[in-house]
Amino acid sequence: MKRLISIVATLVWVAIGWAQQPKLPFNGELLDGNGKPIRSARIYTASAKDYALTDRSGRFGLSDVQGGDTLHIQLKKQLYTVPVEGKQSIRIFLSDLQSEIKSEEVPEFVSLGYGFVSRRERTNATNYISGDDLRKSGYTNIIEALQGRIPGLDIVGSHGQMQMSMRGTRSFKADSTPAFVVDGVIVPSFEGININDVDYIEVMKEATVYGSNGANGAILLHTKMAR
Repeated sequence: MKRLISIVATLVWVAIGWAQQPKLPFNGELLDGNGKPIRSARIYTASAKDYALTDRSGRFGLSDVQGGDTLHIQLKKQLYTVPVEGKQSIRIFLSDLQSEIKSEEVPEFVSLGYGFVSRRERTNATNYISGDDLRKSGYTNIIEALQGRIPGLDIVGSHGQMQMSMRGTRSFKADSTPAFVVDGVIVPSFEGININDVDYIEVMKEATVYGSNGANGAILLHTKMAR
């Protein structure tokens, strides 16, 4: 009985210690069971709106993680959880079964500071629309299908001569067109992308992660292939 009380007391002190730790940059890497990178997975702690998206190398960064937090990994329609357990960085090997998920600390990730965070963390996604909702519009052009579906996004004109602007951005540029991003890559437009290939679209009013290109916000298109 005394040993049980001692163990409980130790766990309480460890939890208190984790809760008192300062929040530091948290870099991570998401791999499958064979060690291959998993891209376009959402990773967050408390709120699903404040998430990081893994890149082509499976890497991600968060700026608000404590030792006692739990990472939530949204991949396709599956949600996985991985406890941080005091780690300052993490490499996750993700299998189909929650019981087989493994994680380890990666010291070299810690020395990168905000290396992964500044590129990957997205906390300003204001709207989300699924590819199915786009296709229900009856349009084959993606921009036309967005008309009237995203608050604050103004689209004027018709196919081939459309102009876009985002209300609520802080840009002073004469051109008010938001950045177009496909699977993490900035592109000139969504022309040539089949609407049937769209998984979902996000709109960001503040898209400083894309530098000057995101001064007018950004429209992020995720394709089914990126899964």
